[in-house]
Amino acid sequence: MLTDPGFYLVSVPAVLLYGVTKGGFGGALAIISVPMMALVMPPTQAAAILLPILVVMDLLVVKAYWGVFDRRALVLLLPAAILGIGIGYLSAEAMNEHYMRILIGALALVFGLQSLMGLESFSSKTHNAVSGGLFGALAGFTSFSIHAGGPPFTMYLMPKQLSPLLFAGTAGLFFAVVNVVKLVPYYALGEFTRENLLYSLVLVPLAPLGVKLGYYLVKRSTPTFYYSIVSFCLILVGAKLTWDGVSALGAAA
Repeated sequence: MLTDPGFYLVSVPAVLLYGVTKGGFGGALAIISVPMMALVMPPTQAAAILLPILVVMDLLVVKAYWGVFDRRALVLLLPAAILGIGIGYLSAEAMNEHYMRILIGALALVFGLQSLMGLESFSSKTHNAVSGGLFGALAGFTSFSIHAGGPPFTMYLMPKQLSPLLFAGTAGLFFAVVNVVKLVPYYALGEFTRENLLYSLVLVPLAPLGVKLGYYLVKRSTPTFYYSIVSFCLILVGAKLTWDGVSALGAAA
C-alpha cells in the first residue's frame, strides 16, 4: 500500500485535518479522518494507524497549551472517560456500532443547531458532576468504539463558554490521556501489527504541521468566530454519524 498513490491521496489530508483539530481548531471534525482513510483500507486498520500518530500529536498539543486548561472539567470528565474506554473494550464484540452512531449523531446535530442559533443548551453552563460523568463516559466509550469522542466532550464543555485557548487546551489534555489509555486495549486486540506501525511511521511527520496550523488558527480566533466554527463542525459530524448509522442499518435490513 505504501506504493499506492491513493493511500497518500486520502491519508495525507486525513492526518493533516486531524492535526488541525488536535491543535484546537474544528473540534469534532476530526472524526472525518477515519472514513477518509477507510476509502483505501478497512476502518479498523485506519483507526489503528492513526492512534500512534494521535499520541505524537497529543504530546505536541500538551506542550503548546502547557498549563492552559480547565482543571474542574478534567477532574469530572477524565475518570468517567477511562471507565467508558473500559466498557467499550469489554463490549467490543457485542456492541452495535450503527445504533451508537445514530445516538451520538442525533445528539451532536441537535446540540450544534441549538448553539449556532443561540438557543438554550441541554448541557449546563456550569460544571456539574452528573453531566460531567455522563458526557465523560460517553466520550471515552465512543472514542474507543467508533472513534467519535469529540461530540460528547464538546457538548459538555462548549456551554461553559471558555476562551478559545482554554477550550482547546482542555480538549488537548483530555484526549492526550484518553489516547494513551486506548493504547492498552488496542494492543490487546492485536491492532498494532508491524504493517500498521510502518504506515504510522510514514505519516507521523505530518503531525507537527497539522498541530501548528490548528494552534495558529485558535490564537487568532475571536470567541464568537471560534464557537461558530465548533458548532458548524458539530452539525456536520452529527449529520454524518446519523447518516452512516441509518445507512448501515438500512443495508443490513
